[in-house]
Amino acid sequence: MKILVTGGGGFIGAWIVRTIICGGHTPVVLDRADDRRKVVEIAGSDIASGLEWIATDIADTDAVVTAAKGCHRIIHLAGLLTPACKADPVLGARVNLIGTLNAFLAARAHGMPSVVYMSSAGVFGPDGNAEPHPVTLYGAFKLASEHSARAFMEDSGIASIGFRPYVVYGPGRDGGLSAGPTLACRAAARGEAYTMPITGAFDMIHVKDVAAAFLDAVRMPLTDAHVVNLIGHRATAEEVVSSIRNAVPGARIDCAGEPIPIDSPRSDAALETLFPRWTPIGVDDGLRATIDFYRETL
Repeated sequence: MKILVTGGGGFIGAWIVRTIICGGHTPVVLDRADDRRKVVEIAGSDIASGLEWIATDIADTDAVVTAAKGCHRIIHLAGLLTPACKADPVLGARVNLIGTLNAFLAARAHGMPSVVYMSSAGVFGPDGNAEPHPVTLYGAFKLASEHSARAFMEDSGIASIGFRPYVVYGPGRDGGLSAGPTLACRAAARGEAYTMPITGAFDMIHVKDVAAAFLDAVRMPLTDAHVVNLIGHRATAEEVVSSIRNAVPGARIDCAGEPIPIDSPRSDAALETLFPRWTPIGVDDGLRATIDFYRETL
């Protein structure tokens, strides 16, 4: 299977590219620039240099449709994170919403039965309600994308899964407010001091689990527009600090600041139904694996 991965040059994209190849399929990367550094970091230079790579704007409909020619599925990851959407709301809407529409339009143009895309726990607010109530532009754009996916199912019969992870961590994560746990692991591996800029509790999921879920979803015979809260394990920032210190005695790691302004659901019926064998990596094991990765790359 040939799979177009939009945003494939990013942190999660690099892991998905690696997972697609390990699964016996062929990725095609679409990203705004031909920058393969993250793929080199995660998958190695041989894989990175051999990729078909299309440098174009996800908000350019014709370019995205052209890029998808010859592909059998689309994994849509391209997007701007919360700070960028806040700084430039119009650009955030172009990339995060128009970009999602373009991924579905490309699927429709080439007769693909489904799209798997990245949503976010950012669709939820701080009150812990199971119903979406975004308090950021990023979350609003993601929620609009979910509704758009439902409309494409109704209008064109294109099925989908949109994943809503909360804090995705693991080797290669270096941007966004929730990058703190990964940056703390990197600092500990290097013997550097680091203060995570967040406190409170949040759900954590290792990027390897996220990548596996995307490939599983691409292989599914989908018949509906699904949205899945991709749940890992809940931990506090203080517990993350303690876990890293246990893995690296003497690590100069702590945390400070405000909690992330999102409280996502603790369980999800769609996750249990679509992924009945879902067993995400535990926080301690995931943090230790991340530390080991950075130790090996020193």
